Amino acid sequence: MDRHQALNRAGDGFIRRLRGVGPDQWDEPTGCGDWTVRDLAQHVLGGSTMAIVLADGGTREEATAALDTPLDDADPIGAVERVFATESDAFARPEVLERTLPHPAADLPGADVLGFRVTDRAVHTWDLALATGQDEALDPEVLEVVWGGVEPMLPMLGSIGVFGDGPSGELTDDADLQAKVLDALGRRP
Repeated sequence: MDRHQALNRAGDGFIRRLRGVGPDQWDEPTGCGDWTVRDLAQHVLGGSTMAIVLADGGTREEATAALDTPLDDADPIGAVERVFATESDAFARPEVLERTLPHPAADLPGADVLGFRVTDRAVHTWDLALATGQDEALDPEVLEVVWGGVEPMLPMLGSIGVFGDGPSGELTDDADLQAKVLDALGRRP
């Protein structure tokens, strides 16, 4: 599976869990700091909006501002679906993958930004599922794509500051791929 396919499959998983959020669960806490379910959905929406801005030639400042795109409380699921579709179209353009994009963190190849978006969708699908009592199993093929990007970064993940403490160092070699990905990204299932 390539990264673009993984982006769409990870998005499908996130949307499926988002549809399973009960009306009384939007203000429930998640395992992501002080974020509620609504905050988590807004974060994913903002990240996708940021990526669209970058793919469309936006500046670092415009991309940073896009991170704060508000979630449409009247139709949060529809809002995320529309942004995911636009993001998918943006990353289907080969020239976007070949360009260097002014990501808020650093200038990055478009293909790497796409990989980050796959990881973000996948890990936050798990966060959303856990917070709302839904199926926590992630797509195994998406996990393979995510692991391909995460594994080379294992030594530095704990020091970046956005993945909790990073890898725990407590997993055995026979741990399943989902456990390895989640542990690397600071989750302790």
